[in-house]
Amino acid sequence: MFAAYAARIDRDQPLSGLELGERPAPEARPGWTTVNVRAASLNHHDLWSLRGVGLGEEALPMILGCDAAGTDQDGNEVVIHSVIGQSGHGVGPKEPRSILTERYQGTFAEQVTVPTWNLLPKPKDLSFEQAACLPTAWLTAYRMLFTNAGVRPGDSVLVQGAGGGVATAAIVLAKAAGLRVYATSRDEAKRKRAVDLGALGAYEPGARLPERVDAVIETVGAATWSHSVKSLKPGGTLVISGATSGPNPQATELNRIFFLELKVVGSTMGTKDELEDLLNFCATTGVRPVIDSVLPLDRAREGFEKMAGGDLFGKIVLTV
Repeated sequence: MFAAYAARIDRDQPLSGLELGERPAPEARPGWTTVNVRAASLNHHDLWSLRGVGLGEEALPMILGCDAAGTDQDGNEVVIHSVIGQSGHGVGPKEPRSILTERYQGTFAEQVTVPTWNLLPKPKDLSFEQAACLPTAWLTAYRMLFTNAGVRPGDSVLVQGAGGGVATAAIVLAKAAGLRVYATSRDEAKRKRAVDLGALGAYEPGARLPERVDAVIETVGAATWSHSVKSLKPGGTLVISGATSGPNPQATELNRIFFLELKVVGSTMGTKDELEDLLNFCATTGVRPVIDSVLPLDRAREGFEKMAGGDLFGKIVLTV
C-alpha cells in the first residue's frame, strides 16, 4: 500500500528522512480493527518524529500520521483516537500509553490498524477531512480549555501563536463556548484571521492586552512564556501543551507565579471520552475545524514543507 513514512532520523534536516512509497499492509491482530483511511491530518508531532523525538531508529521505517477518519471493515464511518494503551484495550494493562507512530504504524497510508476500542463513530455532519483534524490538535485544545483551564462562559482567555493547529482550534472552541478571546501572532495576516474567527483582538507577541485574562493557552514556549505569565489575573491558569520556540525561557517569572497564586498546568492530548465530547460539540454547534489546505497523499511532502516553514493557518489534510 502507498504511504508516507520516516525512513531515517535527521535532527537538523528532518524532511530528508521522509519517504513516499509502498509499505506492507497492516496484518490482522486480535482486538484490533483495520481502517481504510479517507483523510488524515498533519501535526507537528510528525515533524518531531522525523527528528527522532519519541521515535527510535530501531522502529524504522515508521508510517507517520496520528489522525485519521475512514471506514472500518463493515463500512462504518469512524474517527481514530490516536492514544494507544490509554485503557489497556488491545495492548494489555501494563503497556504505557503512546501516540500512533511512537510504537505503531500511523495513518498516512491507505490503511491503518488500531485497537477496536480506539474507534469512534464519525458524525454524519462532519466530512472525513473535517473529522481527521480533531483527534490531536483540536482534542488538545479542547482538553486545555475545558478540562485543565476550567474556563466557563464569560471568562477571558489568551491564545498564543495564532495560526498553529492547537491555537486555531482554541480560538474557535473558546468563541463557541462564550469566552472572551485574545490572540497573538507575529504575522499581521494571521492576526486578522484570528479576529475573523472570533478573537476580540489579536496582537503582536508581548503586547499589552486590554485586560488580564483568566487563562492562557500556551504552545509556543520560551518566546512567549513571560508574556503569558504577565497576562494572567491573580489566580489565573496557564496551560501549556507545547514549546515550538524552545523549552527554556530566559525568565521563569517564579516571583509572579507564587505571589499572584497562578497555576501552571501541563496538558497532553486528551481522552477518548473528551474526543467523543468534541465530536458531539462540533456536530451540535456547527463548529468546524479550520483547514489550511487539502492535498492527496502522494503530495504529502508539500504539506510537510508548508508546516515546517510555518506558512499555514489551520490544519493540512491528506486524502487517500
